[in-house]
Amino acid sequence: MIVPLLVLALVQRPPSPQTGDTAEGRPCVVVIDSVGGRTQQVEVRKGETNIFAGGGVLAHCRGTASTLSADSVAWFAGIGRFDMIGQRHLVHIRDSALTLDATTAAYFLHQERLEAHRNVVAVNRATGSVLRGPNLTYYRVVKGIRDTMEMYASGRPTIDYRASAPPDSAEPYVIVADRVRFKGNDRMWGGGKVTIDRSDVAARGDSMQLDQAAGLGVLIGKPHVQGKGAHPYTLVGTRIELGLESREIRSVKALGQGVATGTDWRLTADTIHLTLERRKLQHAFAWGRGDSTSRAKAVSALNTIDADSLALDTPDEVLTEARAFRHAFSTSKKDSSKTADVDWIAGDSLTARWNQAADSSGATKSQLRQIVARGAARSLSHIASAKDSVAKDSAGKGPAIDYSRGQVIDIALKADKVDRIVVTGRADGVHLEPAPPKPAPADSTAKQPAKP
Repeated sequence: MIVPLLVLALVQRPPSPQTGDTAEGRPCVVVIDSVGGRTQQVEVRKGETNIFAGGGVLAHCRGTASTLSADSVAWFAGIGRFDMIGQRHLVHIRDSALTLDATTAAYFLHQERLEAHRNVVAVNRATGSVLRGPNLTYYRVVKGIRDTMEMYASGRPTIDYRASAPPDSAEPYVIVADRVRFKGNDRMWGGGKVTIDRSDVAARGDSMQLDQAAGLGVLIGKPHVQGKGAHPYTLVGTRIELGLESREIRSVKALGQGVATGTDWRLTADTIHLTLERRKLQHAFAWGRGDSTSRAKAVSALNTIDADSLALDTPDEVLTEARAFRHAFSTSKKDSSKTADVDWIAGDSLTARWNQAADSSGATKSQLRQIVARGAARSLSHIASAKDSVAKDSAGKGPAIDYSRGQVIDIALKADKVDRIVVTGRADGVHLEPAPPKPAPADSTAKQPAKP
């Protein structure tokens, strides 16, 4: 019986050695080791005695490494409840799976459930994760009751989340939510305005799920992920999945109405998959559902690429190459002004390559240097000579227009202008030079020379 053990511990038992471990699933039988003040026992009915003690109380769960300390305690035998109250000091609970500090705590022995309130700080000993909040409910592992630790918290707690064992000093993810649930050391759920922050990433959503064993995180409810590197990116969608490996986010995938935005480009598609390495964006993949309304599209300041699927190479967050597949179509402008001279190229597939160039302000930007169309390729290009301006000059002269068809069309550019066009495989097309300037009309007022 629990009550005799408690009474015996109060009046005559010395502290028993702390052997065993809660991981063995041993039920907690509370043994009070010492009381610094007065104690009182109240017999509620025959065989049921409540116990109250104050002045500083130390206790432990018999045969385990779990310890409890509080300014005062109350034992209610009828319901199997052990209350701990901190007045000058917080309640301290040390379990093999968890360390917990709080202003008040109640342990329900029949359910092996601990409820803590006010100034709660709980540390997962296996991973080093820390929870701070107004309350926490902790369910111990006990044979015959449950085989996995569980915790619940509400009131918008803050979690320094780590998922490694043994715990290390790696930078944690800071997670805040209206309510959270933990199961074991590797599964977590959050609901109500969830935020996830670290120096390299920020994520938002109405609810989230993390499963380190499966290497998967999920955000739903207007999810939003932002990379915080030197070249930041954002990703939104109906649902966002995070690929996790060794505490790091290795991939971010938007499922449904995906929009990804980087420094040099904006990508839209039904599904967008970003891969990361060393906390930097390395690749972006986008594809639709196979219909004309969900095609993938990449847009930069001067170029657009539209296709059934797209693949972008962005090593260390710098755009270098894009590949488009099935019904690929791309347009290019010579500058960001609303000019009518828009070049386009189409084919079964497209490959576009960029290099890095400094603009007029000295900032580095991606500049298109080559675009290749393969399979039923077509292109329309405006080719201006060195003496021509982009728009027609006062003499009526403008760029030449080149329309080409072939199996492969390879266009090289310099300074965002067409430099060379190579067409192979049943090549044909038309090239139109601008009309020469008209001669100036004769001056009718000039004096005519005398006839001989």
